[in-house]
Amino acid sequence: MQNLVIVESPAKAKTIERFLGKDYIVKSSFGHIRDIAKKGLGVDIANGFAPCYEISSEKKKVVDELSRLASKVDAVWLASDEDREGEAIAWHLTEVLGLPVERTKRIVFHEITKNAILHAIENPRTVDLNLVNAQQARRVLDRIVGFELSPILWKKVKPALSAGRVQSVAVRLIVERERDIIAHNATSYYRVVAQFYSVEDTEKVIFKAEYSERFATKEQALEMLERCKSATFTVVHSEVKPTKRYPAPPFTTSTLQQEAARKYGMSVSQTMSVAQRLYEQGLITYMRTDSVNLSQLAIHACKEEITTLFGAKYSNPRNYTTSSKGAQEAHEAIRPSYINRHEIDGTAAEKRLYELIWKRTVASQMVAADIDRTTINIEMSGDPNHFVATGDTMRFDGFMRLYSESVDEETHDGEHTATLPMLHEGEVVKSHTIVATERFTQPPLRYNEASLVKRLEELGIGRPSTYAPTISTIITRGYVEKSSRPAQKRNYTSLTLRGNNITEKSSSENYGAEKNRLSPTDIGMVVNDYLESQFAMIMDYNFTANVEKEFDRIADGELQWNDMISTFYTPFHQMVDAAIETQPTSHQQARILGVDPKSGHTVKARIGRYGPMVEIEAAEGEKPQYASLKKGQLIESITLEQALELFALPRVVGVYEGEDVVVGIGKFGGYVRHGKTFASLAKTDDPYTVSYERSVELLKHQKEQAAVANTPLRIFAEDKGMVIKNGRYGAYIAYKGKNYRLPKGSKPETMSFDDCMKIVNSSKK
Repeated sequence: MQNLVIVESPAKAKTIERFLGKDYIVKSSFGHIRDIAKKGLGVDIANGFAPCYEISSEKKKVVDELSRLASKVDAVWLASDEDREGEAIAWHLTEVLGLPVERTKRIVFHEITKNAILHAIENPRTVDLNLVNAQQARRVLDRIVGFELSPILWKKVKPALSAGRVQSVAVRLIVERERDIIAHNATSYYRVVAQFYSVEDTEKVIFKAEYSERFATKEQALEMLERCKSATFTVVHSEVKPTKRYPAPPFTTSTLQQEAARKYGMSVSQTMSVAQRLYEQGLITYMRTDSVNLSQLAIHACKEEITTLFGAKYSNPRNYTTSSKGAQEAHEAIRPSYINRHEIDGTAAEKRLYELIWKRTVASQMVAADIDRTTINIEMSGDPNHFVATGDTMRFDGFMRLYSESVDEETHDGEHTATLPMLHEGEVVKSHTIVATERFTQPPLRYNEASLVKRLEELGIGRPSTYAPTISTIITRGYVEKSSRPAQKRNYTSLTLRGNNITEKSSSENYGAEKNRLSPTDIGMVVNDYLESQFAMIMDYNFTANVEKEFDRIADGELQWNDMISTFYTPFHQMVDAAIETQPTSHQQARILGVDPKSGHTVKARIGRYGPMVEIEAAEGEKPQYASLKKGQLIESITLEQALELFALPRVVGVYEGEDVVVGIGKFGGYVRHGKTFASLAKTDDPYTVSYERSVELLKHQKEQAAVANTPLRIFAEDKGMVIKNGRYGAYIAYKGKNYRLPKGSKPETMSFDDCMKIVNSSKK
């Protein structure tokens, strides 16, 4: 055995081992083998911010095996990932295994194919200490921020809280969006859409056109429809403009996360987990990248594939340049390792994601789609505004034959342009119907995981490797929750002019449904407000983005990592000292909601020991009343009426068999009580609205289950005290006030009295 190759994951090791001969053994380090010590700060501030590293207990066995193998071989090859994290893993291996950095071979590749691996072996380099230092700087800075901020949050806000540099800024984005939603006051307006047809057209093809002005009131819309009765409609402008629709560039980490979310509803961490498996199997290139660049080999392979599948006229080789703020990675976009491989074996998620990456890559090398965009302006006599119709006709599908990028709800108005008839200027058109429909202004949409990543990337915050962990952290810490909201109903009015008659109709529509959107919790909002008031520098978007640029400068060898930390630490530590001395103000104060009409006492909402709550104050000597907020309710937006509803529990919903049926919320959630019988409410049951009928149904079911559980399966003539019963976890023996578990595979119906006695006598006391 002459060569030891160390990679990060066992799956990657298995794939690489196939390409190297018998002279190579490939082993995995299972990620990082050491990290900053968990006890204390783990950073020696006085000694140039030197990190104190330790090998975690679960990695000691791995390190021992790697040390043993490294001592027996002629050469060690470090083949961890080619980003900063991978470079740091390689450096830690040299330190722990006692390998001289200048003589240890470091190899990198952005795809696990035979050619890429052999090329890397032929072109080794040494560990890049600039990349290592950039990773160390990020790790040390984040440890300092977390270690110094968290204790302040414990003292000033609530115990067991924590803060982080990038995470806190991500929470700020979500809090600001929530406040925009709370502040939004939906106002209605009327939008007028006409259905026209040409007087000269014998087939009377109907097309839609929208009036260029919107009306604030129903009266204004009615007045406009009245004017339409006697108006003449003439085409004043008709233009067909050839346009091109270009394919999207190949995937980066963030665009893959966004498209997988839009097309398949995948979370950011799910997408990265599936992509990691595809990469380790050698199916795609490295999945953490902000580059849209493709190798010449890949571009040529795409050209061949497109020509074979669709013909040469569909091929248009091109390369893309990266435009995201602070793009750092030199390697390629995410693409299939072998372009001629259209499908793979694997899980459903792996197949779907691979197909998405394959289509996006190949489509990026196809010709643009040719579209004729038609615009028709229709003048209404005696009116300065026009009706405008737009429509698209596809002349040549180009890349759209294979793939079309999905659009965000935020930027998509939901209207699909239709094909329009050919009309000439001066042509008279007639209205079939003209409808003024009441619409409502929309609040901004809450972020989903992918749109949050997109916003962080736009601001230059975080890097491909940090998006998924950042989102996981803020959800785990309870600052943000991912939730879905059911649609609400609202009424709207529509006014229809047909001929000379105007009719009014009231209808209802669903609105506001949300799926897997991110919203802040009360504690997330409180922590955000406190950090903004005391640590404005840390919470500033530009500061966080500039820190990323500093890491890039360290990676490029332009800046010493400990100098960068030192520049940050002095003003930061001064802020920490000032915050310790400052008494927190508004964030801990309760929000006064009003007065309880029954008692005349003040009702307020605040963070309590067990989370967000509402309180009705009490007179001296009496106890205040408390109630927890429901899921989805916020201290900042709860109304007095909603708060008073929370005190409605426990409530009597009726009488059953002479006793009250009571609904309440206990330690383990909602329940129904009838005498000494308790039944849990289902997740879909709301304790505040659950009906008497549903409560009785739950109670009956509970009593039936209890009856079954108490019915003996077997009684023995030898000793009537020996009984086999059916319990919550299956059959068991009850004897002389004690219970005994039946051995696995025992059948109660075939067991004898002696069998039962053996179990009783052999059971541990």
